[in-house]
Amino acid sequence: MKWVLVTICIAALAALLGQRLLQLSEIVLANREAPVKRLPNCHLLKNIEYGAEDITILRDGLAIISTGLKYPGMPSFSDDPGKIYTLDLLDPRLIPVELTIKGDLDRDSFNPHGISVYIDETDKTIHLFVVNHPQHYTSQVEIFLFVEEDNTIVHLKTIKHDLLHSVNDIVAVGVESFYATNDHSYPSEALHMLAVFLGLPWADVVYYSPGGVKAVGDGFLSANGINMSPDKRYLYVSAILDHEIAVFEIKKNKDLVHVKSVAVGSLCDNIEVDHVTGDIWLGCHPNGVKVAACDPEDPPGSEVSASFTMSSSCIIL
Repeated sequence: MKWVLVTICIAALAALLGQRLLQLSEIVLANREAPVKRLPNCHLLKNIEYGAEDITILRDGLAIISTGLKYPGMPSFSDDPGKIYTLDLLDPRLIPVELTIKGDLDRDSFNPHGISVYIDETDKTIHLFVVNHPQHYTSQVEIFLFVEEDNTIVHLKTIKHDLLHSVNDIVAVGVESFYATNDHSYPSEALHMLAVFLGLPWADVVYYSPGGVKAVGDGFLSANGINMSPDKRYLYVSAILDHEIAVFEIKKNKDLVHVKSVAVGSLCDNIEVDHVTGDIWLGCHPNGVKVAACDPEDPPGSEVSASFTMSSSCIIL
């Protein structure tokens, strides 16, 4: 009888393991092949050969780009510290300009991830928020003053908090306030992968202000890109492993209320919102296995998708 029970337990465990492995393959879209589209106006930007992790665009058409991210478990092609560039999208030459970093910041360990800007309407100063991982499995947010005429960013402040343990992306809502996504449920890679393997949606969204910090959105296997509607009523979060964009309404106390989730059919990374139309542009990975492998003979490819927009009364797909 004992051996019968042992056999049943082993069989059940094997079935569970097989089911979870199959589901994990589906989560990372391991068998997906994205259709190849020829883009005649697409060309390589000099100085950005090692990749741009995030891009945000100001109203005047100036793009700010974070480059050189070194991320655990992902290929890295340079040992140089990360950098921040600008790119004037209205200039047909499309020449990236590296920004000089001033102030009290360890440049050698600068490892920028997600970025966001906040324009102070009282004096029109531009604050640049940068997610920084100076060491693996550490996260902090750097706030800079962007001095466009000098091509410099001046470091103002570093923000750390236990709730900001694995920050991926950020959207600024004040000179020292922001929403941020944690792409890991735990700072530990092993515990996070176990949570993903078991299907435990424990990653979250955090709101930070000088007056307090709180988790305001949960239920994510991994929360990735984040952005906000032009009217500041809605927050968009990439549930990358669920292949969805979660839409939240922002309440007066900065809490979030889930409105709906929109399927995008891809591993959506970063989110950019058109300042005028409110259209949402998504940068996505078609196949997570190929991203991790990064085989130059079989490159993973990328997708850019124009998704949906929000109006005052409805969600338009």
